[in-house]
Amino acid sequence: MAETLEFELVSPARLLVSEPAEMVVVPGVEGNFGAMPQHAPFLSTVRPGVVEVHRSTSPVRKIFVAGGFAEVTAERCTLLAEEAIPLDEIDREAALARLQSALAVLQEAETPSEAAAARRSVTVAQALVDALP
Repeated sequence: MAETLEFELVSPARLLVSEPAEMVVVPGVEGNFGAMPQHAPFLSTVRPGVVEVHRSTSPVRKIFVAGGFAEVTAERCTLLAEEAIPLDEIDREAALARLQSALAVLQEAETPSEAAAARRSVTVAQALVDALP
C-alpha cells in the first residue's frame, strides 16, 4: 500500500471525515493544492469549492466546502470548514434555490456591510451550483 497522510475535515457541526489518504486536493484561495505524505508544512485559507480525497489515482470522496482554513504537515491535512457537504448529498434544486435567494438578498442590501455579506453568500451558492455534475 502506498504511503498515506491522515485527513480530517471538520465543520462547525461535526467531524465529517477522518481517514487516511494518498492525496487531498483542496481549493486554496491562490489555487487548488494537493497535500501528500511528507508535504512541507503550511497553512492556507480555503475558498468555496470541492475537496477531493484520493486513494490510488482516483478520488474516493468529493466534498463541497464553503471556505475555511487548512493546515498541512508531513503526516496530516486538517481542514476547518465553514460548511461542508458531501457532493453526493447535494440536491440540485436546493442549490439553485439557495443561489436565487442569495441573489435576491444582494438586490435588497441597503448598507455596505449587508451587501458584502450578501456577495459572500452569492459566491458560496454559485460555487455550490458549479460543483454539481
